[in-house]
Amino acid sequence: MGYLDELNDVQRGAVTTTEGPVMVIAGPGSGKTRVLTFRIAYLLEQGIAPWNILSLTFTNKAAREMKERIEKVVGDKVKHVWAGTFHSIFARILRSHADKLGYPRDFVIYDAQDSKNVIKAIVNELSLDPKVYQPNAIASRISSAKTNLIAPSKYELHADLMDEDRAARRPYFYQIYKQYMARNHRSGAMDFDDLLYFLYWLFRKEKDVLAEYQKKFKYVLVDEFQDTNFLQYSILKQLIHYDGSPENICVVGDDAQSIYAFRGATIDNIFGYEKDFKNVKTFKLEQNYRSTNYIVQAANEIISYNSKQIKKDIWTDKKEGNKIRLIKTSSDAEEAKRVVDLILEQKNRNHLRNEEIAILYRTNAQSRVFEEYFRRYDIAYRIYGGLSFYQRKEVKDLVAYLKLTINPKDGEAFRRVVNYPKRGIGKTTLEKLAKYANEAEMSLWEAIDNAPLPAKAKDNLLKFKVLVKGFQKKMDTVPPSDLARFIFNASGLRPILVADNTPEGVGRIDNINSLLDGIKAYEEEDAVVAVQEDEEKKSLTGWLQNISLLTDADKENESNDVVTLMSVHAAKGLEFKSVFVTGMEDKLFPSFMSMESKESLDEERRLFYVAVTRAEQFLTLTYAESRYKFGQMTYGKPSQFLGEISSDIIESNVVARPSRVNTSSTVQGSFKPYLPKKKLPKRRIPNFKPSSIDDIKKGVTVVHEFFGKGKVLQIDGTNDKRVATVYFKDMEKPERRLMLRFAKLQVLS
Repeated sequence: MGYLDELNDVQRGAVTTTEGPVMVIAGPGSGKTRVLTFRIAYLLEQGIAPWNILSLTFTNKAAREMKERIEKVVGDKVKHVWAGTFHSIFARILRSHADKLGYPRDFVIYDAQDSKNVIKAIVNELSLDPKVYQPNAIASRISSAKTNLIAPSKYELHADLMDEDRAARRPYFYQIYKQYMARNHRSGAMDFDDLLYFLYWLFRKEKDVLAEYQKKFKYVLVDEFQDTNFLQYSILKQLIHYDGSPENICVVGDDAQSIYAFRGATIDNIFGYEKDFKNVKTFKLEQNYRSTNYIVQAANEIISYNSKQIKKDIWTDKKEGNKIRLIKTSSDAEEAKRVVDLILEQKNRNHLRNEEIAILYRTNAQSRVFEEYFRRYDIAYRIYGGLSFYQRKEVKDLVAYLKLTINPKDGEAFRRVVNYPKRGIGKTTLEKLAKYANEAEMSLWEAIDNAPLPAKAKDNLLKFKVLVKGFQKKMDTVPPSDLARFIFNASGLRPILVADNTPEGVGRIDNINSLLDGIKAYEEEDAVVAVQEDEEKKSLTGWLQNISLLTDADKENESNDVVTLMSVHAAKGLEFKSVFVTGMEDKLFPSFMSMESKESLDEERRLFYVAVTRAEQFLTLTYAESRYKFGQMTYGKPSQFLGEISSDIIESNVVARPSRVNTSSTVQGSFKPYLPKKKLPKRRIPNFKPSSIDDIKKGVTVVHEFFGKGKVLQIDGTNDKRVATVYFKDMEKPERRLMLRFAKLQVLS
């Protein structure tokens, strides 16, 4: 058992204490996976049959990696250990006993889209408003009911739930829930929640089946226990609590990393574990092997402000390392530029690779401005756990409407939105329209007037044409951001997104608002487009041309050497040498929704704790004094969480940094009011003629209509993404970065 020598004393105790209930509180970077892996290996070496061990994880990847590690220690017998996710293991059990629930053993498992399709059909059959009974919101409500073991028959007897539905203008939800369950049953189908829900009831009603698995699983291990929900823990207690049970269950988790309440996870499970089981042996893994001392100290200070916690003192024997960097910027655009500049500095000075760097944010919508700067500086990146901002469906839908407004002959934009939201323009109608357009050699838009179509279909298409023409009429009378917001509302996109109040739905609205904010910033600042352009480009056409640089179909970078952009939620379990935690402003991080209760604020603080502890060597915290929200320039205060870190471990550009304060109140900050930049007058330059961008090279002297004469200091990027750094000696801010495609520079020498 040489592998035990690789463990510290506390880890070894957690591995070798196999009998009775055990709780392992595993701080960040403390070797949690190694403990779980070696514990199973140790059980096998003690002669425990592999099929008597049940190991539950939250991802198949985690289960697979665990088995691979154990196999290196004990060989092939690990293949017979029951290791997998809650859903995969429970589905395996259900297939053996599905007939007892009235299901076939080969029942199908519906994914999220299948479930939504069933809901859509039921809503349609009941003649309910699909904008009110939105599939995502209904699916989320059904999931919550099942997670709390509320059957359809019990739901309509639950007065509080029925009152909530009436208040949400969805009084017929219970009917949808009832029909949804019945229809899935007739189809021999279970959704993901059913795999837990029906297993609980199988064990509850079929005592012989429960006894079979109680006898089988003599040792149970649960990873990420703080992320379990009420139903998962209820099933675990069914398996473990019975007369004569040795209660050999080991749960591994960290209350300080419980961040999934919005998915139904309850931190009460880990807090209540020692009450639910007698004589629990608790091991606290407090040595951090990941981060330097300054980072560990900051994490301890942050989490100390949560009153409800399992006390522990994370420590490391690593050196102090670099102080935590705190950067204040005037705007979100400057924040992105400063972050990119620092990344370039770390790559050059500290020889970090892209893959060793991560940018974390509270909401996915924050990725937009970072993506723009990464593209401009030609730095390889990826959006982890999600699509690139401009590839998200809701963003592409609105952009399609904007493109169609500018150019109604755009066939791809037309096809994308002509029947979205639904207007009774079906597949058959579009096929006939396309056939006529092809034969007449015209665009789909032009073909509408004369295509031989049924009267109703023709009428629906003409109404759509009137809608888009209405958008076009406003182009010359309103600013681009107001036009885009008008299109978002009048097109019918807004009601669809607003009706979905799930976390995913709220995220989609955030993405749209971020897109609209980007257009607003384009109008008022030169920071987003990197050059102050003439009035002609301050239009929707100019903005679309600008983002085409960000959304063209570049060949995918096959290298793994990319900077990672992700939400803090997605970062859990990962680690990077350098981490940037951005948007550290009150009402953003912590989010404005967390202000409603202390419990919610505590969860936000745990989320910040997770963000900080992803860093190994370099941790940078940034915030902006202003950023666009809902089309308006808003002014923020630095996050109250920043005041919870001691000033002696902070290196900051903030003159008066928030002090360590009572976080029940918000950290106050003083900010300058936002003043729109003055439009520079064009200079009179005789015979001015922009040179080809291929002629603009490092060292040449150029002239610009606004900025005057300047010298090119540097050229970054390739092809039409080239950006020039130019020094204009007559300007108050002499050094400018100009995108050559738009810059209009004339070479003088």
